[in-house]
Amino acid sequence: MKNSILFLILLSSSILFAQETYLHCGNIVDVKSGKVLSEKTIVVSGKSIKSILNGYQAGNAEAIIVDLKDKTILPGFIDMHVHIESESNPKSYVERYTLNDADVAFQSTVYAKRTLMSGFTTVRDLGGTGVNIALRNAINKGTVVGPRIFTAGKSIATTGGHADPTNGMKNVLIGDPGPKEGVVNSPEDGKKAVRQRYKNGADVIKITATGGVLSVAKSGQNPQFTIEEIKAITETAKDYNMLTAAHAHGDEGMQRAVKGGIKTIEHGTLMSEETMDLMVQYDSYLVPTITAGKQVAEKAKIPGYFPEVVAKKASEIGPLIQSTFAKAYKKGVPIAFGTDAGVFPHGLNAKEFGYMVEVGMPIMKALESATITNATLLGMGDSLGQLEEGFLADIIAVDENPVYNVDTLENVVFVMKEGQIFKSE
Repeated sequence: MKNSILFLILLSSSILFAQETYLHCGNIVDVKSGKVLSEKTIVVSGKSIKSILNGYQAGNAEAIIVDLKDKTILPGFIDMHVHIESESNPKSYVERYTLNDADVAFQSTVYAKRTLMSGFTTVRDLGGTGVNIALRNAINKGTVVGPRIFTAGKSIATTGGHADPTNGMKNVLIGDPGPKEGVVNSPEDGKKAVRQRYKNGADVIKITATGGVLSVAKSGQNPQFTIEEIKAITETAKDYNMLTAAHAHGDEGMQRAVKGGIKTIEHGTLMSEETMDLMVQYDSYLVPTITAGKQVAEKAKIPGYFPEVVAKKASEIGPLIQSTFAKAYKKGVPIAFGTDAGVFPHGLNAKEFGYMVEVGMPIMKALESATITNATLLGMGDSLGQLEEGFLADIIAVDENPVYNVDTLENVVFVMKEGQIFKSE
């Protein structure tokens, strides 16, 4: 009797394990070839794409059939610049003193789910309190619903620089944060800060190479690292196989970051043509974050939304990002898709596509930047960013063909991540 029960359990388990999902796809965007393919069936087995077949195939009796015949199918998107722990609001600067890590953690789960449901199955988180590391782990375990996260943990700044966690505090609270807290003032500090991020569980390294818009500090563009400090950071990061990113609005700070070995430049607002040429020479990528620029410029018009010092910078810097992106793209600067979500509401990440296309980037190139390009930068080019046999089954669907209507990307109706369906309207 016991043997019979065990046999039935094993049999039912093997049937469940063998169950496959057949997605009947009206159109598939092949980002690699730049073509849109019609009437295909994607067969998903476990976490991966088993095959892509011509026509609408039924599979065996146990197969799950998903009818997407009137939809356009794409690989799950990858956003290279988010802040998944938080979301801009008029109370943000006060919440630094009122929210505990547990509060931040609970709200981050809401933002993570919203991000996934908008079609972004992978994100790179470029700085928070460290809760982002725990969130990544919880998502990987299946405890929390959200995108796959590559995180910087706490970003690295200089004393008083953008991302110094004590900016704007009264004297008794400022103290003297160091490498452990992500504040450095020498090459040796830089090395220690990278190793501390690695110890904390970070996947990537982010520095704030120039002043920033949202920090409570006067300058939004001055260089804030020496090139020696940057080289110490990038060389140490390379030892630990960690991708590097630099927040940068000002041109001199950008040049130091590129020459110092940073791989991705975030924002790039005041980038000169000389810096564009440098980025092409060094194969450094621009992550534009146009949506964030537009959003902070709008919020700066609302009295009291930002502190006065921040509102001034937001009004000056925000409106410039899109035009800089246009010039950089035309110059041949490599582009990686990223939005800075968290500066604006999570889930609106796909607005970036429209802003990129608006100033001259073809939609297929924009899609490539959010899939193949970003997957390659993250070291996942052989498993993410494409709908191919053997790749992870990160698959999304929209109502219309984005080649003809880019706005359709803002309304994702189907989301699958690693073979599991999270959204199906």
